[in-house]
Amino acid sequence: MDLPADSHVHSEWSWDTGGPRSHAVGRMRATCAQAERIGLRAVFFTEHLDVPATWRAEPQDLMPHQQGFLDDDGRVGFAPLDAAGYLEAVDRLRHEHPDLRIGTGVEWGEPHGTGREAARFVDLELVDRVLGSLHTLDLGGGYAEPGTLFREHDPAAVMDAYLAEIPRMVKGSDLFEIVAHLDYAVRLWPAETSGPFDPRAFEDGFRHALRSIAEAGRALEMNTRRLWPWLPQWWAEEGGTRVSFGSDAHVPQAVASGFAEATAMLEHFGFRPGRTPEELWWRP
Repeated sequence: MDLPADSHVHSEWSWDTGGPRSHAVGRMRATCAQAERIGLRAVFFTEHLDVPATWRAEPQDLMPHQQGFLDDDGRVGFAPLDAAGYLEAVDRLRHEHPDLRIGTGVEWGEPHGTGREAARFVDLELVDRVLGSLHTLDLGGGYAEPGTLFREHDPAAVMDAYLAEIPRMVKGSDLFEIVAHLDYAVRLWPAETSGPFDPRAFEDGFRHALRSIAEAGRALEMNTRRLWPWLPQWWAEEGGTRVSFGSDAHVPQAVASGFAEATAMLEHFGFRPGRTPEELWWRP
């Protein structure tokens, strides 16, 4: 069986890799070469669609190559997505790699709150796949990522707030098809101070979020940075019928990482592949 398309991949066109003028130049080309090397037939470059200077951070919240994006007010500023340059690069690589199906896309941060501003950067009708992601929350001190908020608030309260925001994101925008990395806050959970993350403590919140996604007819991304068997189980039990697979790769070597394990897990919970690698998996 062919692996499904990797529907969540970043290249030099995403601000958090350093940008087109950084050391990351050529990452998109190298990712295509890696995809062909491992036998992956389809990949979607879903570059970050974020609005600059809309959230705050501290240097320890960012990778070393990202710390230069902090402005004097402690906000994360960067050049917005150069959609024209990005689409031109994809078109060029489609000619260089005719046997690899290369899709376009964006990972849209906080689509329910940044729609009007983000529309200035890219026409969503020009891309093939739109992911909706929740990266930041405002718990009273301005928008920040969970890693920052975990230091400032009770971690359980931050997790509850994160999960409660997902239904608002789904209801607030109908312009994205797939909810990406629902476990984003879990990645940043402060295990060193709060102990290992226990999903059972937040099961009601996860199930409510998953149910809202299913009822809206959206798909859920199986993000393979972390594989949690409880996530596809709860997704199926809450009525979810479609999934995509995303490595969230920011380097070529990570494309389709964990896909063999993820597809086996999803098959166990009743999901089946589409007719082509690009199609979402579904559950009858």
